[in-house]
Amino acid sequence: MASIAPDRQVRDEAGLIKIMFRFRPREGWLPYDIEGLWARPETGDTARIQSAPFLQDGIAEGDVVRFTTDDSGVRWAAERVQASGNCTIRVLPLPNGPLGRNAGAVHEQFVGFGLGGESFNEEFPFVALTVPADADLAAIKALLQSGQNLGWWAFEVGCTTDAWRDARPTEDR
Repeated sequence: MASIAPDRQVRDEAGLIKIMFRFRPREGWLPYDIEGLWARPETGDTARIQSAPFLQDGIAEGDVVRFTTDDSGVRWAAERVQASGNCTIRVLPLPNGPLGRNAGAVHEQFVGFGLGGESFNEEFPFVALTVPADADLAAIKALLQSGQNLGWWAFEVGCTTDAWRDARPTEDR
């Protein structure tokens, strides 16, 4: 299996470290079994995630994880010790849809909600969005569903909260 360790920027210069997550790949999905996420050290064995996960489920930007360091210096996630309240949503624009293969167009749809996130790469315009705990969850859910119904994208929720599950999509979008 391959690993994914997004290096969109030189974040280690900002005092961030890479935390590696190991998981079982899903059939029919990207063939990776490791994902590296940037994190800000909190204590000797904990760090706060600073990037949106493309593949790792159950983790969102802002969560604090405990990690171990192996003999070669690689930091491996062991457990989430504090949830941020944020959610992770993954959006893949459909090549034949109105947005085409344009990750930027996906980001533009969500800019009004103040969502952060990252794009995988130009060849695979997959977008991982961080939904803050205080965002308008009902309206975001409505936009996600509407975009899927209109053939703009496919989406999945990678990390959820009770507030996300309880939010009812609004009809005004």
